[in-house]
Amino acid sequence: MLNDDILKALIEGIIYVAPEPVTLDGIVKVLEGEERERVKAKLEELTADYEQNAHGIQIRQVANGYKFSTKVEHHEILRKYVKSLKPAVRLSKPALETLAVIAYRQPATLPEIEEIRGVDSGGVIHTLLEKKLVVTSGRKPVVGRPILYRTSKDFLVHFGLKDVGELPSLKEFEELAKRALGSEWAAEGVPADASGATAAPSAEAGTAAIEVAPETSPEASPPVAEESEPLENPAATEPAPAATGGTGAVSIETPPVPPQETVPRAAAETTSASDSTATPEDPEPKA
Repeated sequence: MLNDDILKALIEGIIYVAPEPVTLDGIVKVLEGEERERVKAKLEELTADYEQNAHGIQIRQVANGYKFSTKVEHHEILRKYVKSLKPAVRLSKPALETLAVIAYRQPATLPEIEEIRGVDSGGVIHTLLEKKLVVTSGRKPVVGRPILYRTSKDFLVHFGLKDVGELPSLKEFEELAKRALGSEWAAEGVPADASGATAAPSAEAGTAAIEVAPETSPEASPPVAEESEPLENPAATEPAPAATGGTGAVSIETPPVPPQETVPRAAAETTSASDSTATPEDPEPKA
């Protein structure tokens, strides 16, 4: 069981870090082994302590929970101060990457930053200079004398650091990333899944192409046979139905009767033409 001072301090810290109002049940759940009535009593004592004039904040009940807030009598002065504050600094992913490189390699030149990131970083450096998170630190004594960049005091204030020495090491950063990301951290280092996933669609595309090819071939063959039928003799057209007999649908749609009907008509026309050319020979000499 915790003593009274530590219990009150823990209750105060829980209410402070909570982004939303904390209920009494939520506080009791965190403080395992503590009785509800005892926690409620210490919460009331803490609320009474902050009601004194010596404190600029108070604990209020909001939506069946408890939350820190400023006092009503101080709102006018606090409102003026809030309006004078600078807007929150928002950084893009390229800006954070560049800022991290400068923070761990400072002072660093633009060519060194671009070599690490692998992309052009001139525009990002300009943005960081405008936000006063990075400042120039002279020039490097090499060919071309490139400008050196380092982090500024606003960088320490923005990230809540006493100095650059409080930055986590790369090993500590990896451990924090593993704890925060968990399985996602391990999944990022397995590119083989992506290659396997892309191989499957390629195989499906190949089978689809093979399936489409037989569908188009029977449709293309009958027109060729129809064009050749009027040009060839009836004897030459007889093998064509036998060749298409393998597909039942094609043999039914193209019966062999039409080509046989057209050929006798053509033959009749030729015979009639021969008769007509023979008969006029008799009247002409008679005339």
